[in-house]
Amino acid sequence: MSIIVFGSINIDLAAKTPRLPQPGETVIGSNFSTSGGGKGANQAVAAARLGTSTHIIGRVGNDKFAGELLTNLQSYGVNTDNVSIDQNTHSGVAIIAVDETGQNNIIVIPGANNNVGDVELERLKKLLTKATSLLLQLEIPLEIVRKAAKAAREAGVRVILDPAPACSDLPLAEPSKRIELYPLIDIITPNEVEASQLVGFRVNDRETAILAAKQLQERGVENVIVKLGDRGAVAVTADETFFVPAFAVEAIDTVAAGDAFNGGLAAALDGGRSHREAVVWGSAAGALCATKAGAQVAMCDRATFDKFLHNLT
Repeated sequence: MSIIVFGSINIDLAAKTPRLPQPGETVIGSNFSTSGGGKGANQAVAAARLGTSTHIIGRVGNDKFAGELLTNLQSYGVNTDNVSIDQNTHSGVAIIAVDETGQNNIIVIPGANNNVGDVELERLKKLLTKATSLLLQLEIPLEIVRKAAKAAREAGVRVILDPAPACSDLPLAEPSKRIELYPLIDIITPNEVEASQLVGFRVNDRETAILAAKQLQERGVENVIVKLGDRGAVAVTADETFFVPAFAVEAIDTVAAGDAFNGGLAAALDGGRSHREAVVWGSAAGALCATKAGAQVAMCDRATFDKFLHNLT
């Protein structure tokens, strides 16, 4: 069995700055790097690094970045057989600024990710027969995300959605047909900003996270995990509500910590662990990721991960 990630693949262009610039301001940076990114690809690497068989389905462009992106994913153990090369556009690009505290802002130019469509959907359907979880994000067209979730639900495969970047119209799949997305999702994992955007009120602590989670459950999602960064994670499932505190680490770069969380979560569930254990795994993976600069390069391997958890018990 395996995890399937259906989503974005980007090249990350990252700059380190003393602080994030204000509108209209120029800030002198201290470092620049390029690396593989995209929320889909990041989550695939996170899961694969933890020893889980992982496939990614998506698109790269007809440019010099394409080969680099695919080779990079393969080097981490991700199966890229179902990644298309789009001859008519460039690969997805993310322009990232990271300050000295590890906070970041990101501009994403989707490129080939915007063209993920029915071709990739058909490839997904063929892989679902051997999958445990399908990981989705919102850096590819929303209509295709909905169709992928529907296909996975029909195949009996767990659907995990990272609603990033969040959009207020997420509940509706196809407005003309009124097909809802939420009931197709087994687990949704917004951070506090995304949760706020989805529910329409500020989410900034455990209490508001629980309120947001319950509202999302009312829309049809069975399990909700709200990621509160260095304040931990709140989970509201069909059976229980619980809180997992954040692991104390020295954060260098939080840019892919959320993706590491989802990869760790999926890897734990793939191994038959409970939701509570899976949230712990996600939190640990996210914490370890934040201790390194970059996205995919910051994902920890299984040996490091196991040692980290062992030292905390």
